[in-house]
Amino acid sequence: MISPTDTFPADLAPVRLSMDDLPALLAFERLANDDAWSEALLRAALTDSDYEVWGMWSAEGAELRATAVLAHLPFDAELQSICVLPAERRHGLARGLLAWVSESAMARGAERLLLELRESNLAARRLYEQAGFVIDGQRQGYYRREDGRGEDALLMSRELICQGEE
Repeated sequence: MISPTDTFPADLAPVRLSMDDLPALLAFERLANDDAWSEALLRAALTDSDYEVWGMWSAEGAELRATAVLAHLPFDAELQSICVLPAERRHGLARGLLAWVSESAMARGAERLLLELRESNLAARRLYEQAGFVIDGQRQGYYRREDGRGEDALLMSRELICQGEE
């Protein structure tokens, strides 16, 4: 299991983003995400009490380096997005942010953390499997590819509350 204390680079700490951060979040989405969230979706996530939007800023606080969107459901939480700037990938930011949102979900009483990803996203799949996620199912043709064909989505989850905990 990953832990926030042993995965974050020393100069970073996740912060919960607010509407004040919307311009930076929109710029980040355009740079980092092939399937960028719209302004309307980001606004909704930033203002809905059942969502948390987390960001990791550059040391000088000028640029978002990584973000995650977590939705709280009854008994579960869903990681709806986790993304890192291309130039910042492979430095542990996603791993640290995943540990952070897992802790946040547990703090709000979630028993499982759910997510979905493109079947072709092998790097993300490795990260999730290393963090204890397992494949629960598959959605056939869920994502659209550039060539117009569908790509399957893998559904993954991880238990957050260990058996026997009270």
